[in-house]
Amino acid sequence: MSQARVLSEKELNLLLLFINTRKYSARDRAMVLMTHLAGMRVKEVAGTRIIDVLANDGTVKNEIVLKPSQTKGKYARTIVLSSRLQKELRQYLLSRFTPKELIAVPYCKDEYNKPLFKTQKSNGFSANTLCYHFHMLYKAAGLEGASSHSGRRHFLTKLSGKGVALRTMMELAGHRQAQTTMRYIDVTDDMKRAAVELI
Repeated sequence: MSQARVLSEKELNLLLLFINTRKYSARDRAMVLMTHLAGMRVKEVAGTRIIDVLANDGTVKNEIVLKPSQTKGKYARTIVLSSRLQKELRQYLLSRFTPKELIAVPYCKDEYNKPLFKTQKSNGFSANTLCYHFHMLYKAAGLEGASSHSGRRHFLTKLSGKGVALRTMMELAGHRQAQTTMRYIDVTDDMKRAAVELI
C-alpha cells in the first residue's frame, strides 16, 4: 500500500480555502491543522478533550498532554502547539462558545471533559469516523492520494527540510524508533536543491 501523499504548502493552503467554504469550517480547519502543524495522529485528534487544550483562564495551552488511552502506542505523550495552532484552536473554540462562556468552561466540569471536536450529532468523533471524514475532505478538495496520515507526513517532512534533528522529530511525532520517523519523511525537490547548494 502506498504512503499518504505529502501536501505542498500551496496544496495545504488550497485545502484550507476549500474548507473555509464549507459548513463546520472552523472545526474542520482546526482538526486538519492539528495533523499538519503538530503532527497529531487522527486517533489523538479524535481523543482530545476541551480540558486538554483550554487553560483555567480561558486561554489555549501551549502543550497538550495526552493520556495513554488517547494515543496509538498506549504511551502518554506531549503535543507542543505552535502559536499559529494556538490561534486556530482559539478561533475554533470561539465558534462554539462566546468569549464569556469560554472563560466559564473550565468551571463547568461536564462541558470541560467533552470532546474538543463534535460531530453533527454533538458526539465526539471516533478515530475511524474522523479518518473517513479526512478522506472525504481531501477528496472533495481534489487532493487525490491524500489521507489522514498526510498531515503527519507533511509535519515531519517540513521539519526535516528545516534541518530539525531526528531525535527532536521523534519526540514531536511520538515515535520510539528512528526508522519509524524516517518512513514519514518525503524528500522534496526543494530539499535536494538545498542539499547540493551546501557543497
